[in-house]
Formats: sequence, structure tokens, C-alpha cells
Amino acid sequence: MHSIPELNLSMGWTALLGAVLLLILADRKELEGIFSRVEWSTLIFFSALFIVMESVSKLGLLDWIGNQTEEVILHVNPESRTIVAILIILWVSGIASAFIDNIPFTTMMIQIVTKLATSLQLPLNPLVWALAFGTCLGGNGTLIGASANVVCAGVADQHGYRFSFVDYFRIGFPMMIVSLVVASAYLVTSYYIGFY
Repeated sequence: MHSIPELNLSMGWTALLGAVLLLILADRKELEGIFSRVEWSTLIFFSALFIVMESVSKLGLLDWIGNQTEEVILHVNPESRTIVAILIILWVSGIASAFIDNIPFTTMMIQIVTKLATSLQLPLNPLVWALAFGTCLGGNGTLIGASANVVCAGVADQHGYRFSFVDYFRIGFPMMIVSLVVASAYLVTSYYIGFY
């Protein structure tokens, strides 16, 4: 439907129309069984998280984090600027991703990373790897850091294994720090041996 020019429907509307059509064709008893197995609390949590992240983005917090990261890197002497940029991008993205959604943060940081690479003649590959490691490993630090954590908590709760944000934080955040330390050593070593 999206490819038919006369209809002029976006992909979102196409998906919504498909879902409505399936609801019309489905049996009522079958739907009740399906709806009873849906994790409504997780869906509501994600809806609220996306609303909060859009608010944070509109308030300019993500831009502020990116601009502060860029300012710190600009004030470092040129000889060690690449290493400092790798480490700062890794740690800022790691810690930020533990508390805010990875997708809008990564989208904003990609712009900063490419801007740094072109304006300061820094190599792009190690900066992109630092961003990838940071956002991925940072999501392990808190229960809200990654979508998989929230889904896992919901499934565990359904099976009688309930844990709170603080319970997860006590184990997840130290593991995230250790992971970021290992990633720091890996990225710096890889840069010095010319892996990038």
C-alpha cells in the first residue's frame, strides 16, 4: 500500500491498517487469549519512556551533553586529542545510555562524532567504535538502560522472580563500569597498534 502513489499512505498508516484488518478478521475468543498474554505494563512503560525521551530531546538536554563533550575534546592538545576523544565518547555514551534511551542519544552523538572527525581531522573509525561500545555496554547499567532489560524484568516478574531498579542497579552498574574499563583498554590498544 505504501508503494501505491495514488493512496499516499506512509508506512505507519500501512501497518496500522494491517493491524485493524487483522483485528476485524480475528475471532473474539482468540483475541481474548492473545490480549491476556500481552505484557501491558512493559508496553505502557515503553510508551512513557518514549514520551520522556522526546521531552528530554525537546528541552535540549541531549544537545547539551553532546556540546559539552565536544567542548572538552576541543580543549585537549592535538597530540592526544584522538585518545581523549575515544575515551570521552566511550564513557559519556556509556553513562548516559544507562539512564536515557540509546536511540535518540546515539542519533545525536553520531552528528557530534562526524563533526569532530571532519573539523579536527580525527579518524572516524575509532570514534564510531567508542560510541558503539559505550551505548551498547552502558545499557547494561540500569534496568531502564536497554529495552531487553525491561522485557527481562517483566518476564521474570511473571515467573515469580521480582527485582527492582535498585536490585538491578547494584549488580548491573558495577558490571557496566568493568565492561567500560575493558572496552577502554581495548579501544586504546587497538588505536595504538593501528587496528583502525
